[in-house]
Amino acid sequence: MSMSSKCSNNKLNTMANVLAIVGRPNVGKSTLFNRLTRTRRAIVNEAAGTTRDRQYGKSEWNGKEFSVIDTGGWVVNSDDIFEGEINRQVNLAISEADVVLLVVDVNQGVTQFDMEVAHLLRQAKKPCVLAVNKVDTFNQQYAAAEFYKLGLGEPYILSAVNGLGTGELLDEILSRFSADMAAEETDNLPRFAIVGRPNAGKSSLLNALIGEERTIVTEIAGTTRDSIYTKYNKFGKEFYLVDTAGIRKKAKVNEDLEYYSVVRSIRAIENSDVCILMIDATRGIESQDLNIFSLIQKNKKGMLVVVNKWDLIESKTTQDIKQIERDIRRRMAPFEDFPIIFASALTKQRIFKVMETALQVYENKQRKIPTAQLNERFLPLIENYPPPATKGKYIKIKYCTQLPNTQVPTFVFFANLPQYVKEPYRRFLENKLREWWNFCGTPVQIFIRAK
Repeated sequence: MSMSSKCSNNKLNTMANVLAIVGRPNVGKSTLFNRLTRTRRAIVNEAAGTTRDRQYGKSEWNGKEFSVIDTGGWVVNSDDIFEGEINRQVNLAISEADVVLLVVDVNQGVTQFDMEVAHLLRQAKKPCVLAVNKVDTFNQQYAAAEFYKLGLGEPYILSAVNGLGTGELLDEILSRFSADMAAEETDNLPRFAIVGRPNAGKSSLLNALIGEERTIVTEIAGTTRDSIYTKYNKFGKEFYLVDTAGIRKKAKVNEDLEYYSVVRSIRAIENSDVCILMIDATRGIESQDLNIFSLIQKNKKGMLVVVNKWDLIESKTTQDIKQIERDIRRRMAPFEDFPIIFASALTKQRIFKVMETALQVYENKQRKIPTAQLNERFLPLIENYPPPATKGKYIKIKYCTQLPNTQVPTFVFFANLPQYVKEPYRRFLENKLREWWNFCGTPVQIFIRAK
């Protein structure tokens, strides 16, 4: 059966907005990155040139999320043997970003390196915001006026250490994003991201599903460089598929282009509804598969696992299959309620099962349970199996409901002493929820609130 007639290839503007933080060494870029992403992932040190690898994270302000890239300090004619590599990374960050944040140091004033980076940004013609960092006292803010000479507009005073000026800076950054946000696709079709380690068969699966050589397939790991969106419209089913670059361990990412391929893959996960995690049957589940699984979980995406290259496995007894399934679920615990499909993109074995299961997971993610049904099931259960008493106090749960308009199914249980309801009881409620209704493949959130 031919599948090529009704597939149209559309490049979607669905990527999350990206902010790149650039500047010369030791102006506080990594400190600002940690504050924006609310992490401590970037190493902060007074020694110039501490940051060499690019850091990637997510930030949220006023309900809007965007991605943040921290770069190494821009230098020329220094003793740092990594100077050329760092400067290439800065250039790539500028080219990938939707908005660039130039960070300068109020104590040092305008330096030659600041002028060079500013010239680079003016040539790139990207939206740029200028942040004057290390304004830790009231009197220092007047020195920020000197930075008007960089020709990048109004300088925003900032102290990345204590957070001074962060709100105004983020407001300005979001205002630069607004045009891109308005231009995003508004259709509500499901988006399925095919993710996995390099050479797991992601592009082969996409080609097999649409019936044409949409993406280049070779045995060389890392052939796919970009995230490629394809609209599927066949057999009464319509959705977007995205083939992503393979996500490999950070230590093995040694090409500039490949690093940004990984960034695009991460962004594709963030903007997907369901992730199809490809595992190579000939290699089994590896640590990097677990890292990708963790990334899917952190972004609260639906998921199914496809054990690809199943045609290359000699022993295929029912017992072998069950053992592999148990191993996969054990490695990915505590989240174990997801489908596992044994397929072969090369021979097209069970590839339509993959498509149907992804649609089912998407439906599960959208599932709404009427409040009356929830209380009818849960209140008698809770009465028979109440939360354990803590410090001599008995916990009573009187009512439960599902919250509307949430990213994943989210349920609230109202109790007299919510602070005493522990994680094991939450898992008990979630297990019962999954037992009574089909939430296979999708994360579920349960909150205990005061009645």
